Amino acid sequence: MKGPKAEKIQQLFDSIAKDYDKLNHILSLGVDRSWRKRALKWIIDGNEDKSVLDLACGTGDFSLEIARNSGDGTRVCGLDLSEGMLEVMRRKVSQAGLSGRISVEQGNCEAMRYADASFDRATIAFGIRNFENRELSLKEILRVLKPGGRLVILELSVPSNPVLSWLYCLYFKTILPWIGGLVSGEKAAYSYLPASVLNFPKKEEWMATMRACGYNNVMHKSFTFGICRMYIGEK
Repeated sequence: MKGPKAEKIQQLFDSIAKDYDKLNHILSLGVDRSWRKRALKWIIDGNEDKSVLDLACGTGDFSLEIARNSGDGTRVCGLDLSEGMLEVMRRKVSQAGLSGRISVEQGNCEAMRYADASFDRATIAFGIRNFENRELSLKEILRVLKPGGRLVILELSVPSNPVLSWLYCLYFKTILPWIGGLVSGEKAAYSYLPASVLNFPKKEEWMATMRACGYNNVMHKSFTFGICRMYIGEK
């Protein structure tokens, strides 16, 4: 069952799916690609093949990056609420010739159908802030991870430097919704997205939440002056 926030998020991302990739790269000035690359080594470390769960996978950019940069035996499962996003992802996976290695499924990570200890790695790239019940989701992810498995989260953040923070908030609150609305015709969606970043817990609070949900060896890395943060936890 999806709650009211999950329903709203699903509808929001369905509405912007066709322009999502283009706008992501425009609005982040292309830096989002480098953030994903830096997270990859924590997901596909070592030479052994892995099973990877890509949550809030959206249009599949990160799933594709994982598959392309890992061994042929690595399998990626993309899960997302938005069927509109997944429709785009399925086309991209097929065009890349990776349908045999990447599966795509609509679902809510608060209650997944996967058996206990199904995955070596799980990742959430720029989606955890949209989850309705983050703690429940973290516990469910922990359940489907194998012992020794790892969760890698990428999320946008407000820089700690006061000047950068002011500039960032100015861009996020005014310029981003204007550009997003101009390109996609969905200004409300691109007004929600910055608000969701600004309301996400600070790094200390979020790391404490991960520990409270059962993750060990929780750590954090900051990218691009704190605009993006990576959180890692293990089972």
